[in-house]
Amino acid sequence: MLNNTSLFNRFFALFVFCFLLVGCDQPSSHSSSLKIGQVEKSKSGWPRSIMTREGLLTLDKQPSRIVSTSVTLSGTLLAINAPLVASGATMANTSVAAEQGFMRQWANVAEERGVIPLYQTEPNAEAIIKANPDLIIISATGGDSALKLYDQLKNIAPILVIGYDDKSWIQLADVLGNILGLEEQAKTITQRFEKGLKETKSMITLPPQPTTAMVYYQDGTGANIWTTESAQGRILQELGFTIADIPESVKGNISMGMRNDIVIATGERFPDAVTGHSVLLFSASKDRETAFKENHYLRETSAVKNNQVFAVGDDTFRLDYYSATNLLKQLQTQFGHQTHVQ
Repeated sequence: MLNNTSLFNRFFALFVFCFLLVGCDQPSSHSSSLKIGQVEKSKSGWPRSIMTREGLLTLDKQPSRIVSTSVTLSGTLLAINAPLVASGATMANTSVAAEQGFMRQWANVAEERGVIPLYQTEPNAEAIIKANPDLIIISATGGDSALKLYDQLKNIAPILVIGYDDKSWIQLADVLGNILGLEEQAKTITQRFEKGLKETKSMITLPPQPTTAMVYYQDGTGANIWTTESAQGRILQELGFTIADIPESVKGNISMGMRNDIVIATGERFPDAVTGHSVLLFSASKDRETAFKENHYLRETSAVKNNQVFAVGDDTFRLDYYSATNLLKQLQTQFGHQTHVQ
């Protein structure tokens, strides 16, 4: 006959066994060891966990009302067909943004799906709450980050804080697809884009290398120069471009936060940062080429002296599936074998 201690031990062992069985369908206890951006999901699909810079976020089921506070992230969310109900916006009716403050490359898609603009430029907690989200997405860095509202919003809905400054839009689509249960949609658009990338690479003749890629300020005082880690830099490298080095002497301005994708070069340091034999001007149309070449401080740079300055389109500042596809078309036009003469 078993004594009380033996009965207790057997009951405890059975309890542990049952607990482990249940636990097999849950994100493992190793979730806490995930790196930022890594996703872990149960065998049945849900729940799913992702490590963010604010800690581990676990979603018990697929979100159905997503609010994006980042106009940069919204394009990728639309491309993977995420249930985006509202988004932060930028200044409306500019060369890059449409009437609602959405980026021109996907503004029509957002309108077709009924996405509501929350605010323009300055994040507004009240507008976000009013949208009744079951998931709030905030960019970790950038001018469209609403991170300062994190504490105010964290009890309203789960918050996914994700960076776009250290990954390509394809990597971003992959992460978002995995945590939102939209893996197939993400796979479809990335495969479509990869096909376009290979076709473009076979169609173009590169200008003299290396290349300095940048967003040139309208007032001519400087630029945000893309690094090799930027989404823009990664695409260019896949096409065979060599991104020009940026001297340490021009680095140091972190007014937009610590970022991996750009180096801000202004004032006297600006010409020193333009080391490429060619220059690509992002978020720019043809008229910006002339303004760049006529900048008194840049006339001694190799790219200007050899007339190797090229604008690649107004919609290329914030890359997503839509704008990246447009970028490929621009590069085909600029450097296609039939049109480009070195």
